[in-house]
Amino acid sequence: MADLTPRQVVQELDKYIVGQDAAKRAVAIAIRNRWRRQQLSPEMRKDVTPKNIIMIGPTGVGKTEIARRLAQLVGAPFLKVEATKYTEVGYHGRDVESMIRDLTEAAIGIVKAEQRKLVETAAAERVTDRLVDLLLPGATSWDPENVEENERQQRTREKMKAKLEAGEMEDRMVELQLDQKAVPVQIFSNLGMEQMDVDFQNMFERIMPKQSQNRQIPIREARKVLFEQEAEALIDRQVVNEKAVELVENHGMVFLDELDKICGPQSSHGPDVSRQGVQRDLLPVVEGTTVNTRYGPVRSDHILFIAAGAFHQSKPSDLMPELQGRFPIRVELTDLKREDFLRILTEPKHALTKQYAELLATEGVTLEFTSDGIEALADIAFEVNRTTQNIGARRLHTILERVVEDISYEGPDLAEKRVVVDAKYVHDRLDAIVEKEDLSRFIL
Repeated sequence: MADLTPRQVVQELDKYIVGQDAAKRAVAIAIRNRWRRQQLSPEMRKDVTPKNIIMIGPTGVGKTEIARRLAQLVGAPFLKVEATKYTEVGYHGRDVESMIRDLTEAAIGIVKAEQRKLVETAAAERVTDRLVDLLLPGATSWDPENVEENERQQRTREKMKAKLEAGEMEDRMVELQLDQKAVPVQIFSNLGMEQMDVDFQNMFERIMPKQSQNRQIPIREARKVLFEQEAEALIDRQVVNEKAVELVENHGMVFLDELDKICGPQSSHGPDVSRQGVQRDLLPVVEGTTVNTRYGPVRSDHILFIAAGAFHQSKPSDLMPELQGRFPIRVELTDLKREDFLRILTEPKHALTKQYAELLATEGVTLEFTSDGIEALADIAFEVNRTTQNIGARRLHTILERVVEDISYEGPDLAEKRVVVDAKYVHDRLDAIVEKEDLSRFIL
């Protein structure tokens, strides 16, 4: 993440997402500011808070896709959640603080992967020693009075070790004792395990006896199992927990999708536990609070929040004023035009047309999209979005699936393995549906 300038972040996003330059610039600047903050003095650093972002735009224009690609770009804990899955504290459902717990779990995974790389060599050596012990069970004893026997056993072990390292015994079967984790019974059915203050899951794992099973498996599989065990034993859990908490607090990012769904007027008939209630619970988490996790307390003061919503039936000003103030940067994503559909079908690294061509190539079918065929697809997608419900780029999935349906079905049995999708081919399959507007509402 440190190496990516805002311009480079935008260039990476451009490979997968067409247009929406304002949104790309906003998230690129926010990511770079995370790095800039780390270069400040500790005294100044604690006062520099992230500038949270709201992305506003209709469905299917790239809001969620920006989040997905961002998660792959940044080497930082990243969590994408839907605002609709939470309810107010005390009611059935997940509380808002659980998103910080989930983010910490993501950080644990990142730090563990880093630590595994550090212990790979030592773990591999220990795995080889354990495999030699399994193959030569009688060669582990050591008699100080019988020097010749000790030397003979040592030579045998060295030969076996050399064979293992040369990969000559990968198919040899060994008996390995595998532990099976006991699945704890969930006591509180209306609460998730992550919401319990006491970590019942770990407690059950310690109380319930471990079930082990002896299995005969080839050495190539035993190597993987033993490597997992040895790497886990070499990794210092305390170091992992401390680094993960520090990573979340300074680099963590939460993408909060469907924010508009918890937006609206105050309920007049009772407690509004999934809208106003969730907004109230979001306030302290976004502003900065301490959340208790199984790895220790985590402060959310410097976690970056990027929210997104279509805001069809509501607007950002319908949010609670306090919550609006915690998202100072507003970015509007524009509707897709015909030219955008053309670019979406051709420009992205794994554009839809390329995906279908590659899928059918596995059957030996060559699928070619001509320029007029792609223009016809873009025209129809734009027109159907304009005359029926506008679902953005997702309309292309529906239309393309209808166009290549026959080829997908008959692909393995086709005598002519080259299919050209031109304007005539597209219109032959879609015109009848597009002309009947009532029908297109259901099919396209």
